[in-house]
Amino acid sequence: MSNLINKKIVYVLYVVCLVLLISGLFLFKEKPQTTLEAPFSVMNILDKVTFPVVNEKDNVIGRPYSGNKIAIVQSYYDYKGNESEQTNSIIYYQDTYIQNCGVSYSSDGEPFEVVAVLDGEVIEVKEDTLLGNIIKVKHSESVISVYQSVDDINVSVGDNVTKGTTLATSSTSNIRSTLNNHLYFELLIDGVNVNPEEYYDKSL
Repeated sequence: MSNLINKKIVYVLYVVCLVLLISGLFLFKEKPQTTLEAPFSVMNILDKVTFPVVNEKDNVIGRPYSGNKIAIVQSYYDYKGNESEQTNSIIYYQDTYIQNCGVSYSSDGEPFEVVAVLDGEVIEVKEDTLLGNIIKVKHSESVISVYQSVDDINVSVGDNVTKGTTLATSSTSNIRSTLNNHLYFELLIDGVNVNPEEYYDKSL
């Protein structure tokens, strides 16, 4: 008899729970919509806020000169290059042959503007008759540009420059005296000289 009563009690409890569950579902369904379209969170706010971003063009490496009819007169030394290219990229000075770590540009011996290839900070300005006056610009922790054989320098150490800023004008150097007026340009990435011609118009 007691077992029968217990079964009835369990059945009644089961029915009551089922009714409460169904009632709860109806109540939840009929709950009025709040004014929030989505759960309130920091991410919902950030989704609706527009942040300024750096223009991708600002990270594109430009050429280190401004002017027309400027051409390469001495190439970067590439150990994988052909014999003719390697010969053109050797510097001969006082009975010594030196591999070119950058590129020399000239405009038929005429001076031209030397400009920053990227935004950065001037970290060195040095007078040097052998190499030609030197300017170094740090663009990031891994990228440095070097401008040699320059004159009429417009910047000082600590100056912040933007891409295209005129740094100086092309000039001469004793180590490359046969090139007459020119710009010698080096690009270092992670402390290693690379061929600048392979990086122009490319984003960092």
